[in-house]
Amino acid sequence: MAPMTSALLTRDVSADLEADIAKFDEVLGAYLEGRMDEDTFRIFRLNNGIYGQRQGGHNQMVRVKAPYGSITPAQLEMFGHVAETYSRGWGHLTTRQNVQFHFVELGRVPALLRDLAQAGLTTREACGDTVRNITGCHLAGACPFEVLDISPWAEAAFRHFLHHPYAQRLPRKFKINFSGCVTDCGQAMFNDIGVVAVSRPLPDGRTEAGFRVFVAGGLGANPHAAQALEEFTPRDQLMATLEAVLRTFDHYGNRDNKLRARMKWLVDTMGVDELRQRILKERKLLVASSSWPGGIPAVVQELGDAPAGVAGVSAPTPVGAPVTLRLSPGDPFKRWEAANVVVGVAKGTVSAIAYARLGDVTAAQFRELAAVQRELGASVRITNRQNLVFRDLSAEQLPVLYRRLEAIGMAEPGAELARDVVSCPGADTCNLAVTQSRGLADDIGKALEKAGLADIGGVRVNISGCTNSCGQHHIADIGFHGAERRAHGRPAPGYQLLLGGHVGQTEVVFGQRALRLPAKACAEATVRIVGRFAEERLAGEDFATWLERAGGAKAVGAGLSDLDDWPAPEERPDYYIDFDETGPYVAEVGAGECAGA
Repeated sequence: MAPMTSALLTRDVSADLEADIAKFDEVLGAYLEGRMDEDTFRIFRLNNGIYGQRQGGHNQMVRVKAPYGSITPAQLEMFGHVAETYSRGWGHLTTRQNVQFHFVELGRVPALLRDLAQAGLTTREACGDTVRNITGCHLAGACPFEVLDISPWAEAAFRHFLHHPYAQRLPRKFKINFSGCVTDCGQAMFNDIGVVAVSRPLPDGRTEAGFRVFVAGGLGANPHAAQALEEFTPRDQLMATLEAVLRTFDHYGNRDNKLRARMKWLVDTMGVDELRQRILKERKLLVASSSWPGGIPAVVQELGDAPAGVAGVSAPTPVGAPVTLRLSPGDPFKRWEAANVVVGVAKGTVSAIAYARLGDVTAAQFRELAAVQRELGASVRITNRQNLVFRDLSAEQLPVLYRRLEAIGMAEPGAELARDVVSCPGADTCNLAVTQSRGLADDIGKALEKAGLADIGGVRVNISGCTNSCGQHHIADIGFHGAERRAHGRPAPGYQLLLGGHVGQTEVVFGQRALRLPAKACAEATVRIVGRFAEERLAGEDFATWLERAGGAKAVGAGLSDLDDWPAPEERPDYYIDFDETGPYVAEVGAGECAGA
């Protein structure tokens, strides 16, 4: 099957986007003139993907949707333009395949939105109590193990729910995710809806490809694993199933308490069996609605959803399997190829990861990525570990891609391995964060490099600046979330360390608490854990298995107890100053808008 990106992203949404922007312009004017109150404007602003920063005033973060992470050269160029024209010279890739721009002046937002619309991009429903960006496997359509290419299905869901009446004023935000096989690279198991492509045997010996739908998952301060709705959902019932789940949430979600409003809480209040019954009843009767999306969506019929399959010319890379990789010294290209390239997909094509440190991409890098995408005829997607993947390549194109990425600082070997620390924006911009998570991510990355452990495979580090898990610390091998500590009568930045989180094979295991640490001791703790894992693991052993063998999170944490030590302020004043700050630590938490609140 030919690359789908350009065909999918020629969607005709210009009229709808212009209507959104014209309304934003009008409502913004009313707000600035004092004719609209703060709360009303805040809800409107969030539904349009714009939220305030902890700096206050008219500083805004703009979140741009990239459904299932798919982006074109023109869109990459537009990101570069937005970064230098409206923001601070760079954009941020998120764990949900969005692109964010910070420090945008509120009055300039309409002009920014019009620029984005020229490239077919929208911020509509990227924030607020809406159906958020539809996410999916970044290798969908290029994975040797997928049952179905979920790309057109994710596109169909995006088109169906954008501006959908039921997707506007929900009890709380609503997230939908697609994975092409049970490896679950798309991380379906902690979303409000997680869709995983599966197959079932038929009486005549053939198999039927379809889906297994999971519901009511979520992270946040109280993570919940998604629950299976039914054993098998046929392809022609998937879209109706998605809408039925959304409607059930709208009907029964808690509109009086935001802290208990996500769909995951319905499992606690009514039980999973009752929730399933209500969803399936809603689906059965949905045919009477004018918005019933039954059957195979037109975009799926047009583009097809056949799996990529495996090329006969080489063995496929074992995507999602336990990694025993530790890069050997030698030729830089060979190191990059060993760690960043997925081989053996359909028609002999390959995919390669471009490394975006901390998820940040500069305006110049965006433009160069667009140029190389055009030159190689590749498709590009954002990964859920804040990188970019070039797909639909030939082996002969890899040296060219490597040289071009190396020239812009994005060819680091081991993208998505130990050095690839994931972090939310933290107290840099977020109202809810209590720590500078980006600063810690940088500190950990440097410490792993110095210790010679950055190239270790099979271990992932995720950091959140608070308990709300925007950095997805719950599902990382090594996870940290920010917490205020007190020592010697002074407030100080600290973190809770969690170990053993992972997602895959239609299961999710949330990390277990190990111990609490000063922020400035977290890098040393990470180095010790990664070093011990590298030294003790058996061939092919993943982090979770090693952790169990080592006695679990508490036992490993006990070996780090010497790091939970607070020197006196006069002895180590740096312990009482957060990363990237100059003055004493203060946990300033504002009113939450888009993240955990």
